[in-house]
Amino acid sequence: MPDRILIVDDETMLTKLLSEHLRECGYDPLVANDSGSALIQLQKNPDLILLDINMPDVDGLELCRHIRDHVSCPILFLTARITEQDKVNGLGSGGDDYITKPFSLKELTARIAAHLRRDKRDQNRASVLTTADGLIVNLTERRVFYGEDEIVFSKKEFDLIEALITYRGQIFDKERLYENVWGLDAEGGNHVVKEHIRRIRSKLREATGREYIETIWGVGYRWKK
Repeated sequence: MPDRILIVDDETMLTKLLSEHLRECGYDPLVANDSGSALIQLQKNPDLILLDINMPDVDGLELCRHIRDHVSCPILFLTARITEQDKVNGLGSGGDDYITKPFSLKELTARIAAHLRRDKRDQNRASVLTTADGLIVNLTERRVFYGEDEIVFSKKEFDLIEALITYRGQIFDKERLYENVWGLDAEGGNHVVKEHIRRIRSKLREATGREYIETIWGVGYRWKK
């Protein structure tokens, strides 16, 4: 399976060029032209991120700081900034390398290959799911964040979140959720699922102001796509 490279840059001509080049080199390129699209593409678990610093909405440094605690893959900054302090700021925000524009495709490809080789030495990578508005669910560490703030859930609450968000858009009836989380031999009822879903919704709503879990009346629940 080819390594996935996420290219985040507001210059569409550049992202198209890099995407075509990386595909020719045997990689699976993903493209985002703004931070919101980048958060969506992170759901595909890229193996390396090429991140421009000078973006109009949220700059690359801020985006890197936002995702670095939840994304362990290498992050390479692409930027025209060339001062020593710029490089210090970039690496200090969580970046792994700094490539100044203009750069040669040969050099960029060599840097990418080197970082991927280094990163493959450590395969204990967190499995992270994100939403476009910045909600981050770290399945490995079993933690949920919105921005920089953690939303604390109980074990059963997180089990329900994991079941729903892993298959977002799929409807789960209460019986199936109960069996998956509490087990076939557990003593209880479907009302337990309803109460836990209510608490999950309340915590998410308080932290984000949004609704993520839909009730499909007469059927069950699903995580919104």
